[in-house]
Amino acid sequence: MYGTLFLTFVRIGAFTLGGGYAMLPLIEREVTARGWMSKQDFFDIFAVSQSMPGIFAVNIAIFLGFRLKRIPGSLVCAAGVILPSFLIILLIALFFTNIRDNAWVESAFKGLRPAVVALIAVPCFNAARAAGLTWKSALITVAAALTVWLLGVSPIYVVIAAAAGGLFYGLAIKKD
Repeated sequence: MYGTLFLTFVRIGAFTLGGGYAMLPLIEREVTARGWMSKQDFFDIFAVSQSMPGIFAVNIAIFLGFRLKRIPGSLVCAAGVILPSFLIILLIALFFTNIRDNAWVESAFKGLRPAVVALIAVPCFNAARAAGLTWKSALITVAAALTVWLLGVSPIYVVIAAAAGGLFYGLAIKKD
């Protein structure tokens, strides 16, 4: 099983561009298709991985590996997701002076941007659906993003305001 875990995460790490969020659809498909865990369990691990400090892709690999095979599984999955990126960066560093100002490389990266945005958007929508996000919640999210983007308000203040609003709503308005 360790070999399967390692090769799965090497393949995910080698064939995704755009960071951990771009890897998310591949990780979800591999983990749920193999029956290693349900979609709900996967999204629970996704939520915990986001809240931890560090690299998201490594965090989720460690949590998934731990869930499947404890500490050895964590080490195998983390190594699998890190190794391809490490080797690719090592190769780029060796040849960087030759490709630094190459118009083809610059054009390729510009062409990849829309695909990376789509790879990040899909897991966000899937996570919202799994979390039961309503239109009201979505409007609050959009309003918070616009407040940060257009008005230049610090995200810290937006998070504090959202926490206070949620606390007020939970304690004063919605009494179960």
